[in-house]
Amino acid sequence: MRKLLHTADWQIGKTFGQFSPEDAAILTESRFQAVEALAALAAGRQVDAVLVAGDVFDMQSVSDRTLHRLFHAMSGYGGPWLLLPGNHDAALAESVWTRIRHLGAAPDNVRLCLDNTPVLLESSKIAVLPAPLTQRITYDDLTQWFDRASSPEGYLRIGLAHGSIQGLLADNIDSSNPIAPDRAATARLDYLALGDWHGARRIDERTWYSGTPETDRFRANDSGNALLVELAPEQAPSVSTHRVSRHQWLSIRSSLYGATDTDQLLARLQDAGTDHVLQLRLEGQLSLTEYQRLQRALQQLQGKVRAMELDCESLRVEPSDDDLRQLHAEGYLAQTLEELRQLQQGEQSALARDALLILGGLLAETRPAAPTEDAGA
Repeated sequence: MRKLLHTADWQIGKTFGQFSPEDAAILTESRFQAVEALAALAAGRQVDAVLVAGDVFDMQSVSDRTLHRLFHAMSGYGGPWLLLPGNHDAALAESVWTRIRHLGAAPDNVRLCLDNTPVLLESSKIAVLPAPLTQRITYDDLTQWFDRASSPEGYLRIGLAHGSIQGLLADNIDSSNPIAPDRAATARLDYLALGDWHGARRIDERTWYSGTPETDRFRANDSGNALLVELAPEQAPSVSTHRVSRHQWLSIRSSLYGATDTDQLLARLQDAGTDHVLQLRLEGQLSLTEYQRLQRALQQLQGKVRAMELDCESLRVEPSDDDLRQLHAEGYLAQTLEELRQLQQGEQSALARDALLILGGLLAETRPAAPTEDAGA
């Protein structure tokens, strides 16, 4: 029995510009930690090789320090690592891969699969057929050469590619970097390790996407894993999923029309912790008092979770009669609050809502104190 660890789409150097610099830096750092976890998993499972099916880097322009840090993160596993260029880090004439070679950054156990040359792992009798991208986008199937590639007698044949299996997208959509869905069969492969989709997915018993090992987007696609592939001659591979990701990305859309809805949302968020990356899209209509309560709770939540995207563009503030009584808003102030309430229905809805909240907060600070029981005694 021979064992491989299949991973892809590390996208080292990803910057996460949608978040604050502090949170983005931690999410960027977590990608190195995912590689360390992969190395530990590979060593613990005593695999024969680690296959990285493209997009090792998020961009060509990652720093030299990032390159050295990556190979240091891989040092926990001393066996063969096979790195394939993908669409984010294509093997151009001048690329991140040529800089790696110029720097001498890759250790001897790391193989850069930059052309259509089989990689023979003699100790485990495995022949890896790579299909590196040499440009970001191609409309040719770069795995075609697998069909006619020879391999030594008794070696397992493994394909390594980065792209889109044809026929999985909607009709009439041309997919870049296409791969034939029956490539494993036509090329007599024991296993085809794919990258490009960020979630783990089985195409057939010998063809799999591993997904990214560290989740990086709000999509329920079974990301954050690596695949342990166990192989024996003339048998279907045994593929098991192993969790690697540190962070959980959770997207919630909620309609709020009162205290009960707010309570249900906050109860749902109660278990969110430091490893959660949240996306909240809120819509509906709340009283001023209820909106302010929600704001305070979300401010506390932002200090608890790793990062949070908050979209309240469709959540309106509707001051209630109780709001107006508590704020002692009469005359001009009451008229101003009403005008701001109406403006929320136009193009400047967010600005009007924020102004209404500011005014409501100022009025709350200046309203008379409630009388005590001894008042007037």
